[in-house]
Amino acid sequence: MTHARLTRRVSAGFTLQAEFAMPAGVTALVGPAGAGKSLALELIAGFARPDAGRVMIDDAIVFDGETRVNLPPRRRRAAHVASRDTLFPHMTVRENLMFAASRRARLERHKRVAGIMEQFALEETAGSRTAARIARAILSEPRLLLIDECGVDEPLLRRTMSAFPGPVLLVTRDLDLCHACADEMVLLEAGRVVQRGATREVLDAPESAAAAGLLGFDNVFAATIAALDPGRDTSRLECEHFAFTGPYLPGHFNGDRVQVAVRSGVLRVHSGEIAAGVNFVALPLAAVSERLRGARLSFAHGVVAEVPRGEWERQRDNKSWQVEFPPAALRVF
Repeated sequence: MTHARLTRRVSAGFTLQAEFAMPAGVTALVGPAGAGKSLALELIAGFARPDAGRVMIDDAIVFDGETRVNLPPRRRRAAHVASRDTLFPHMTVRENLMFAASRRARLERHKRVAGIMEQFALEETAGSRTAARIARAILSEPRLLLIDECGVDEPLLRRTMSAFPGPVLLVTRDLDLCHACADEMVLLEAGRVVQRGATREVLDAPESAAAAGLLGFDNVFAATIAALDPGRDTSRLECEHFAFTGPYLPGHFNGDRVQVAVRSGVLRVHSGEIAAGVNFVALPLAAVSERLRGARLSFAHGVVAEVPRGEWERQRDNKSWQVEFPPAALRVF
């Protein structure tokens, strides 16, 4: 088992206090800048010392605050790929890889380096620097691979998974990459884990407004439960400027204060001249930011919708607007 329980006080206002497991496959550590993601990797790798906790890598205790076990980085078998370029600048790509494989016999070393260069599409003096750094880390024969935010994309991560069957802890803010490749997700904010679990479950079902904010739910509103109807499996949610029909909320009561979150990409926009439907809210359009594949529409009261380019071109001359909040897309906390 590979597992970390970390406590590290950084300043009077910030303490990292996190616990999570790292099974085989990719675990994505996601959070905003300053959440403590890179610090967590450094503590696991041994470049910084936790104030308390325990770190286990493949069932071996490499740090324990109570028994004062604290193995140096070279003995932890955790390869750390930093966000900066750490290749030796005076060496070619092959020489960097040969250095990492120096513990192997000469013939085996050359064979292993040639194989991983082919696997990662590396050349003697060219190729992706990030790919070369990951390949060099794998050649050190780690039991855990730690990859900080360094421009890893899906093809490179899949090559990494093919070359390294052990646990990978990846720091990223790319939710598409998480969806495509990560088996587990850990959401970190202000030094605390706000949610962890299987990637698809975390992405589809954030457990709090804090988790929703980290997962791209651009629209978060405070609301009051005005009515609950178990027969129709619905609720009535009143925000300051508009109201919604939402899912039934077991365990709640009329008058409870909740938060409603919805992704901008699931909102639908309509001309104000069409007949209103369920959860159609008339709102003035405040700003438009055109993107490569569509447009980001900012409405009054902090409502944001992302629409495909064709939809925006069809409706851009609307004199007034209605924003539709699909009831099934609402998350209530």
